[in-house]
Amino acid sequence: MAKTIKAWHFLRDNGSFCYSLEKQKPKAGEVERVKSTTKRPLELCEMGLHGSVDILDALDFAQGALLRRVELGGEILEGKNKCCATERRELWRMDVTNILHEFSCWCAERALECERKRGREPDKRSWAAIEAKRQWLKGEIDDKALAAAWAAAWAAAWDAAWDAAWAAAWAAARAAAWAAAWDAARAAAWDAAWAAAWAAARAAAWDAAWAAAWDAARRVQRRKLLTMIRKAGGTI
Repeated sequence: MAKTIKAWHFLRDNGSFCYSLEKQKPKAGEVERVKSTTKRPLELCEMGLHGSVDILDALDFAQGALLRRVELGGEILEGKNKCCATERRELWRMDVTNILHEFSCWCAERALECERKRGREPDKRSWAAIEAKRQWLKGEIDDKALAAAWAAAWAAAWDAAWDAAWAAAWAAARAAAWAAAWDAARAAAWDAAWAAAWAAARAAAWDAAWAAAWDAARRVQRRKLLTMIRKAGGTI
């Protein structure tokens, strides 16, 4: 039996490929194939149909919030954070805009809680920014009010020292700021992971202890995002 790999892949919000010059729009459930006239070998980022085994890696490459669960087949080239193949079959797709917004809030909130547990109470403006984002998602406040909350959280970030407290405040500011869901989620996720890792390893040397803390933070975030997708009806 030929090898296949299940992966994650994002489309633009309008349903087109993110990195296609033709901006083609694949049909739901169809099998995509590298054109038979193509003689070039598979090359990551250059040639082939891509996908990431890790949902957070896929988010790093996203230019929209239309998530697909895909199966890569045919000839497959595996890289560190993505794979490419000659065939890609869509299993399902889902608009995860609201999920990613909420995920960004969760990531930022986790960074603030990490600081609180270490006896460094985050600035109240950072907490307020996360709450404002959730109110915005419910339609309770408009873009102007959200922007004001972001500005306050940004000020809190600058007022904080250059350490985990700064990263936590910055994560909260990013969670509130971006209207583009994927940018908010990946920015807040990165900052929250960084804050957690820094806080856990600030007394250690800049070595494997920091890397282990970073990996631990990413594992928690990955599990959370997958749980949110599953609850929304996605099959993992």
